[in-house]
Amino acid sequence: MGRKVILATCALNQWALDFDGNLRRILKSVEVARSRGARYRLGPELDVCGYGCADHFYESDTLLHCFQVLKELLESPVTQDIICDVGMPVMHHNVRYNCRVIFLNKKILLIRPKMLLANHGNNRELRWFSPWNKPRYVEEYFLPRMIQDVTRQETVPFGDGVLSTNDTCIGSEICAELWNPRSPHVDMGLDGVEIITNSSASYHELSKASRRVSLIRSATSKSGGIYMFANQRGCDGDRLYYDGCAMIAVNGDIVAQGAQFSLEDVVRRIHVSSRMLLSSLFSPEYRPCHRVKVDFSLSESQDVYFPSHEPIEWRFHLAEEEISLGPACWLWDYLRRSGQAGFLLPLSGGVDSSSTACIVYSMCHQICQAVKNGSAQVLEDVRHVVGNAAYTPKEPRELCGRLFTTCYMASENSSQDTCNRAKDLAAQIGSTHINLNIDMAVKAILGIFSLVTGKLPQFRANGGSTRENIALQNVQARVRMILAYLFAQLSLWAQGRPGGLLVLGSANVDESLTGYFTKYDCSSADINPIGGISKTDLKRFLQYCADKFKLSALHSILAAPPSAELEPLRHGHVSQTDESDMGMTYTELSLIGRLRKISKCGPYSMFCKLIHMWRETCSPSQVAVKVKHFFRMYSANRHKMTTVTPAYHAENYSPDDNRFDLRPFLYNTLWNRQFRCIDEQVTTLSTLRQEALFVDWYTVVSQQSEQQWTEPTALGGPSAHCGFVGDAAPDPD
Repeated sequence: MGRKVILATCALNQWALDFDGNLRRILKSVEVARSRGARYRLGPELDVCGYGCADHFYESDTLLHCFQVLKELLESPVTQDIICDVGMPVMHHNVRYNCRVIFLNKKILLIRPKMLLANHGNNRELRWFSPWNKPRYVEEYFLPRMIQDVTRQETVPFGDGVLSTNDTCIGSEICAELWNPRSPHVDMGLDGVEIITNSSASYHELSKASRRVSLIRSATSKSGGIYMFANQRGCDGDRLYYDGCAMIAVNGDIVAQGAQFSLEDVVRRIHVSSRMLLSSLFSPEYRPCHRVKVDFSLSESQDVYFPSHEPIEWRFHLAEEEISLGPACWLWDYLRRSGQAGFLLPLSGGVDSSSTACIVYSMCHQICQAVKNGSAQVLEDVRHVVGNAAYTPKEPRELCGRLFTTCYMASENSSQDTCNRAKDLAAQIGSTHINLNIDMAVKAILGIFSLVTGKLPQFRANGGSTRENIALQNVQARVRMILAYLFAQLSLWAQGRPGGLLVLGSANVDESLTGYFTKYDCSSADINPIGGISKTDLKRFLQYCADKFKLSALHSILAAPPSAELEPLRHGHVSQTDESDMGMTYTELSLIGRLRKISKCGPYSMFCKLIHMWRETCSPSQVAVKVKHFFRMYSANRHKMTTVTPAYHAENYSPDDNRFDLRPFLYNTLWNRQFRCIDEQVTTLSTLRQEALFVDWYTVVSQQSEQQWTEPTALGGPSAHCGFVGDAAPDPD
């Protein structure tokens, strides 16, 4: 018969190097846990300093300030009579480790270093930390003097150990260790550890939550027991958004769940009363866990009055819901921490910029809902951003008008349709909307060029060359970027309001892959909420917004073909389309992007995969043309990714050059050997197909000859009397 315990896990909105703020949020989470009767509080990975410190982990200052925060945590009355589990970097024998520091009543019980480091995708933990390569081994760690003064301990256990309390046994995993084939929780479960904790900094990707939940359910479904998961939440200063999802599982069932997206700094709802399974599983082939004895109990003698856990059904968000929630929370964190007064967006009336506008509108919805639910923290943040200590947002459109400015920048190549679409959407979401014309600025710049060179470039439609055509498009795009920043800095000043605006970008992940944007154009901005999202997902997102927020203007935006509108109109209508310019559809580009990054395909291996995936619509030679075209565009424009606006990470095929997709930006765009291999394979396939067609024809003719000859042309093949493979053979393509 087991005992019942109350455990607390949390999702904290920590900020890299914000030591004082991080300390406040940790103490708040402990305070809430204690108020609800919990005897163990689990926090996110590296919650003392923030996960995203990057190369600041090299600095001795970071280690110093972490121990200063730890000292204040140990001394605080809030942390007494509850086991506290916090994360911070620790230097042991001149080696830096990513650690959990577990303490109780001013005594450090165990420092547990991370054994399996995350070193893929956006993670570079091996750059800053070393893994603990001594499973089941514990050493003595000499504490800094400032900590010794509080704990009266000279050394504490450091290594792969577990806590043995008076009533149970608790073991730790850290983030990526859960995702590893040899997760530590397997061996700990076999050695009788009943409660497994996991402190994570797991960032959001579309549909990633389902994989996370599946792993946690599996961790307890085999050997039983309790699994606690804590995660960071929010933007901690980079492209990533950590999406919370703190949870507790018991025997394969999720019994407590925290929200995946929230504007709160500390999620307070995660706590559970649960019955422990007292495991007797043990195999002599495993080395026993080093147990640190703790004279403390998680359970109480009168636990009969505690309710037992009940399984809950996890509700997963659709991808379009995640786009509505995740980037919006990321934008809010960035805005309130940047000290700016709102956002400015060049709104073209197309899918991409409209998606960015809808994400801001979703952000306003979430803010109003949080204020309505009584969040004092969100209300305080809103008042600080708008510069009005008495302001209370009532509804999203009104708040959007205070925080969001949209700007349609027309040229002689812009259609009235896109102008109307931008105006209608701005009116429906409530943004402050500006209409302006850039032709005067474009002509002034071209006038300078003509004055110096004596030549005036022309569009291709007017007889100009490709070089002239591209240069004229780029001038328009770059003028828009300059005007966007001018209005972002001074539009509030012109209204007599304080502060400036952050410029929002709107280039999607597929366009970034091929470089289908102008370097330093209106896609250049301070931040970009859709830069990691595909065009196909954005279209589904806009349909979701049209239904959820009743934005009828989005229907015409979705129906219009995507266009940059940088070339002259034809009879007043758009003649330029994105897919025509790129030479492939967005659907094709999305698949190619996934093969390039996720499947790690070069040109030849991508061709080999696509001839099967596209066999119903494309011949091998057509596939070869598309693959070559993509890699020429990708390699010629890769340099643009070095200057692209920092974007919200949402797709695991993102081409972000900062740290997710580390590749050269100067290529030999001929791809000589790679393309030669493709050509050889096309020739081989063509020959094989010709032979296969003849075999099919010969088999049919032979079968008929055994009966009676019929008119051979009815077979759709060569004449029956010729008898030679090469005569009138069908074209294999």
